[in-house]
Amino acid sequence: MLKSVLNGAVAIHFYRPAPELAPYISTYYLTEVTLDEGGKIEDWLHPEWSNLRFAKGAKYSAALGDAVPVQLPDVIFTGPTSLATHFQIEGKARIWGVGILPLGWSRLMSVPASDLVDRTTVPHHGGPSAHFAGIADQVLQGERDPAGEAARIDRFLLDLLAMRPIGDDEARIRAAHAALVDDNMASVGELAERLGISARSLERLSLKAFGFSPKLLLRRQRFLRSLAQFMLDPSLKWISTLDFHYVDQAHFVRDFKRFMAMSPSRYAAAEHPVLRAAAQARNASAGAAVQGLHKP
Repeated sequence: MLKSVLNGAVAIHFYRPAPELAPYISTYYLTEVTLDEGGKIEDWLHPEWSNLRFAKGAKYSAALGDAVPVQLPDVIFTGPTSLATHFQIEGKARIWGVGILPLGWSRLMSVPASDLVDRTTVPHHGGPSAHFAGIADQVLQGERDPAGEAARIDRFLLDLLAMRPIGDDEARIRAAHAALVDDNMASVGELAERLGISARSLERLSLKAFGFSPKLLLRRQRFLRSLAQFMLDPSLKWISTLDFHYVDQAHFVRDFKRFMAMSPSRYAAAEHPVLRAAAQARNASAGAAVQGLHKP
């Protein structure tokens, strides 16, 4: 286990995947909420890579952007996002998450990441995420057992990995991911030059494994670096968190509204019972406050 952080009625636990899965999976994370009947918490999840989430009988709802949250089934699969996810959890709940890195998408999914960006699918309904449908039944067996459950997630994903051959693009995807999380990477031209490929080839690779155009990915990374600073230290003023690639605060505000569907002041005024604790725990143990900054 990487870290467990208690925040009132919220406990968050991070686990490392098995070494064979580490190139494909960022972390496993268990969110446990204990509220009195009728109690509810809400938070806003920043844009990130793909995630698989599962529970049994939990009352939780979510929606991307400024849409109204809707009740979710026990197992959901979300593609890479460029919008905030507004979520609410009621009563008592145990919700597992699996962070899937771009290389993991390439290995575990049979469709381009661009097909599922900013979309949530239900594996039990078939489609490209159908092979994840059985994870809740296989992992959540009987009494609460976080370490045992994390081990069973390993086994579930290792079985999937064994059935899927290594793709021809793995080395290039890994290199592209490493370049994206380089703070100094500022333009699509620089990214293509570092990878030694044409702008058109970079666009195809980006849509296939990362979901978005290279330009939007670089914009998202710049925004996440700034947001992460505030999540780690909410006493900071926004001007103190800005990534050095921002021209001015107005530039950052435009990005904030694009990705979070709200103003920075509204976000700062809201409680963040889940994400603040998660950012601190993830940063302390994995070296990045948010999944999108996780180094491959």
